[in-house]
Amino acid sequence: MNVRTVKISGPTRLVGASLLVLALVGCAVGPNYTRPDTAPVKEFRSQVGASEAGSLADLPWWQVFNDPALQGLIREGLANSYDLKATLARIDEASAQVGIVRADLYPQVGYGALAVRQKSFVPFVPGQNLTYNTFGIAASAAWELDVWGRVRRSTEAARANLYAQEDVRRAVMLKLVSDIAAGYFLLIELDRELAVAQESADTYKKTYDLFNQRFQVGRDAKLGVVRAQANYEASTATVAALHRLITQQENALCVLLGAYPRPIARGKALTEQTAPATPVGLTTDLLERRPDILQAEQVMIGANAEVGVAVANYFPRIGLSALFGYEGAKSGNLFKNDFSIWNIGANLAGPIFQGGRLQAAYHAQQAFWDESIANYRKTVTVAFQETSDALIAQQTLGTQREAQQRQVAALREAVDLALQRYDGGRATYLEVLEAEQQLFPSEDALAQTQRDQLVAVVSLYKALGGGWKLTDAEWTAPH
Repeated sequence: MNVRTVKISGPTRLVGASLLVLALVGCAVGPNYTRPDTAPVKEFRSQVGASEAGSLADLPWWQVFNDPALQGLIREGLANSYDLKATLARIDEASAQVGIVRADLYPQVGYGALAVRQKSFVPFVPGQNLTYNTFGIAASAAWELDVWGRVRRSTEAARANLYAQEDVRRAVMLKLVSDIAAGYFLLIELDRELAVAQESADTYKKTYDLFNQRFQVGRDAKLGVVRAQANYEASTATVAALHRLITQQENALCVLLGAYPRPIARGKALTEQTAPATPVGLTTDLLERRPDILQAEQVMIGANAEVGVAVANYFPRIGLSALFGYEGAKSGNLFKNDFSIWNIGANLAGPIFQGGRLQAAYHAQQAFWDESIANYRKTVTVAFQETSDALIAQQTLGTQREAQQRQVAALREAVDLALQRYDGGRATYLEVLEAEQQLFPSEDALAQTQRDQLVAVVSLYKALGGGWKLTDAEWTAPH
């Protein structure tokens, strides 16, 4: 093969070396990223006790939700959730995009070949038309010297988007765990309501039978019979409605699990559920734990880098190019006695007048940077709000549950006393019906409060960025 050596003279060598140095150590124009000041408060509102380093968020989810049946559902959801699978695909897409953008940092090398048969007409000279063949093969290279950091800023923005997608994945996993837990607690609370409704239906049926017997022998009026029957029918309708709600809730959980509708296995009953201690930790740690806050910061980092790209577009693009190949009239002689072709050069191209395009692009990116700051600060504010809401729910629901438990106990005693008085002829049927009508709704309310207490722990765990210490494998691995 005929290889031609190109000698670079003194001035050319100096220019080439200077361009190479600029490409390697050139500055990246545009602002460097600094996190905006959010000035978080020292304590969460509704926090009990002084701040401490430990937090509920430090615990893995299987230590927060200690029902084996619930743990099995969470593992299944983490393995099969379609939302999580879609998020993983977006991460792969973002990772590939980083490679696409970063490729501009390196020389782009290509090749080409041609085979042409051509006829030329010579004017005013009859018979002098020429027909000839041309064959050629060449390799080319081009390299944009990233003097102003345009490519580096673009790569920085793409990498920030990748990290943001990673944080989205963590947010999806935390939300999935929280949604499955909250949905499971709602399901076992509906089970408790169904048990109450079935108990009330049995009680109303016994009351109806008692009143009907007394009416048949002329000891009571028919009004008590029809009112008892109405209560019985209402409770029967409630049982049917709760069966429907339970099935629909099971189906909703199946969607989170990535499964078709099926029955959901239960573990501990509602009243047997327990929760760990719930310290909240330091407020400043919230900025490093919550995946949505981390994602919002990566969006800011990317927006800041895009401002740098917009600034770099004002400056000329400097590049090097080279070509080497062979050309001849016969394909078999390309590497023998035909001639080679080569060139090497440097180029510079920059904007002079763009009709305001570059300035508008810069202002657009600057506006997006401002928007990302506002969204970041809002995300932080919402995080504190959600934490405070969960804390006040925990504090008040405990008192509420204790009061409702005493209420249920008192109403149960009232029903027993009313029945005794009625059997002894010292009370009317109205006392019995009134006592029963107050008891069963209060039992439903107590079950809902018990559920709300468990959901408050779920909400606090999610608000604090629970499981932030877990590796990717630990989120889904058996425990």
